[in-house]
Amino acid sequence: MKLAGALLLLRAALLLHSGVYCGICPAIKQDVHLFFHRTSEEYVEYVKQYKDDPEILENTEKIKKCVDSTLTDEDKTHATAFIEKIEARPAC
Repeated sequence: MKLAGALLLLRAALLLHSGVYCGICPAIKQDVHLFFHRTSEEYVEYVKQYKDDPEILENTEKIKKCVDSTLTDEDKTHATAFIEKIEARPAC
């Protein structure tokens, strides 16, 4: 998997809650889904809800386009499956 995808998964893994509930925040799951399976425009609109800064949105679009041109559909499916495996852990 390429660096950008790996970094996104690391970000999601680091945001796991400690303690009894170790599920991933629904906003992070939605972020990952949009990042890997939607268009650049849809992802930028999602990010815009949280940070409406033109420079950040421009960089968000660049990163999304880079990932889309670099990762295969199979890579994206594996990334999404990784999130699902975290959720399915017996400790959760």
